[in-house]
Amino acid sequence: MQTIGDLVRARAGDTNVGLRFEDSSWTWAEVVEVAAQRAAFFRALAPPDVPFHVGVLLDNVPEFWFTLCGAALAGATVVGINPTRRGAELARDIAHTDCAFVLTESAHLHLFEAAGNADEPGRLHVIDGPEWSDALAPFARAPMPETGPAPADPFMLIFTSGTTGAPKAVRMGHARLAAYGGKLAEMFGLAPPDVCYSVMPLFHSNAAVSGFANVLASGATGVLRRRFSATNFLPDVRRYGVTFFNYVGKPLSYILATAERADDADNPLRIAFGNEAAPLDIDRFAQRFDCIVADGYGSTEGGLNMSRTPETPPGSLGLPVAPIRARIVDPDTGEECPTAEFDEHGRLLNADTAIGEIVNPDGGGGFEGYYNNPEADAERVRDGVYWTGDLGYRDENGFFYFAGRSGDWLRVDGENFAATPVELVLARHPDVVVAAVYAVPAFDVGDEVMAALHVRDDADFDSLRFPSFLATQSDLSPKWIPRFVRVTHELPSTATQKVLKRVLRHEHWECDDPVWWRPDREPEYRRLTAPDVAALRARFVERGREYLIG
Repeated sequence: MQTIGDLVRARAGDTNVGLRFEDSSWTWAEVVEVAAQRAAFFRALAPPDVPFHVGVLLDNVPEFWFTLCGAALAGATVVGINPTRRGAELARDIAHTDCAFVLTESAHLHLFEAAGNADEPGRLHVIDGPEWSDALAPFARAPMPETGPAPADPFMLIFTSGTTGAPKAVRMGHARLAAYGGKLAEMFGLAPPDVCYSVMPLFHSNAAVSGFANVLASGATGVLRRRFSATNFLPDVRRYGVTFFNYVGKPLSYILATAERADDADNPLRIAFGNEAAPLDIDRFAQRFDCIVADGYGSTEGGLNMSRTPETPPGSLGLPVAPIRARIVDPDTGEECPTAEFDEHGRLLNADTAIGEIVNPDGGGGFEGYYNNPEADAERVRDGVYWTGDLGYRDENGFFYFAGRSGDWLRVDGENFAATPVELVLARHPDVVVAAVYAVPAFDVGDEVMAALHVRDDADFDSLRFPSFLATQSDLSPKWIPRFVRVTHELPSTATQKVLKRVLRHEHWECDDPVWWRPDREPEYRRLTAPDVAALRARFVERGREYLIG
């Protein structure tokens, strides 16, 4: 089994371009030389008797790549720190993962002001300041270390997105990441002539696997952009000759929301690879930009993966990647759920019984555990079964469908259903960029359906003609029709473009964006006003449920 360090060593002496960023470029040989310098520097800083953990709080800049390669040679573990975290949360992440020191840049220094002792002297290194160059200078042209990490050693600690709770640090070992990178390069025939465009944050598993390890394994050229930009996507593809692009979450939706031009398909892109794209966006993106979109299912933990086959029905995740098996299980009883039943319109008829949690019955697969969190380990793998925390259902032919996170259940008038099928219906509207559906409390019992719609810049609620649109959706259950609709041009999201539903639930209808609603579930929507909000609060107080809305 190979390590990431082995992949770095294999690039020594390679004169092909390995990395590009804005107007700068480095050959692979230069990348390895810089990595050896970082490795020597890290080893000189490594404190005794504590974990050799290097925290990295950077945008997608070359130093992130150099640090990954240098840590791989030195045997250090990189801790990817999320720059959207603040104050006590940021301090908690750094302390929880035992970072010996942290690399950051001046643009992020303000994040440490309220983060306790995370920025104590000697612990924080700013990579765009003069002190950084001075600190590295003694290690210029350092040789690569004679020894390196073992395949089973941890290479990265990658925090989960934290969309539903506190992020957990997932262990990503050398062998697992190197194998993922090599398999991905082989699957898509990546080679030195290819150019891989990496705009997803490098502290996340998607970019670590498909924006770094695959590039390293194939010898292709990696192109970094500091942050994702929908409007700059196609200009960058053409400027750098991009052939491969990785994504996670909503980037395809945001790119498709940009103005369409007749020559969009005139570009070198051949593959977009990722997961969690809206089914309609997969086809639209492939057609508009004349490329293959390979969207799969997986997680940072690595316990279960699925991929689409040519026979995969629209909207399905596909089938488990052999030899992994998957089941849909009732989390309360542990029993396997029955297969899904649909009516002539494709509406799921037995959601109450067919939807359950997606599990790997054969154990954790590639899951290597969470760092310093045995309780979360025990929750993820119970009685030899790996529980993904994702809801889903399976049709009679064995194809799996995603129904949201385990916290994405709604219960309206005694009927249980999942959020994702409702989101897929709302996302069909041509002016909706992203639809997020979530439960808000009813004043009497159960939930109400609320939808937050990120709409195109030139759209508003009136232009959506929302009631008319809903009336034409034959597979929309009456129970799924949103009671509240929040219209916005920006949804709260993680750095990996995942919608933060916990924020939306917390704000419910008392938010800064305009909200429309159906009073007493009337057919038509009207604008929610301050007197409406006060009246709603009064009804919650009458029922003793005001604690649900804060």
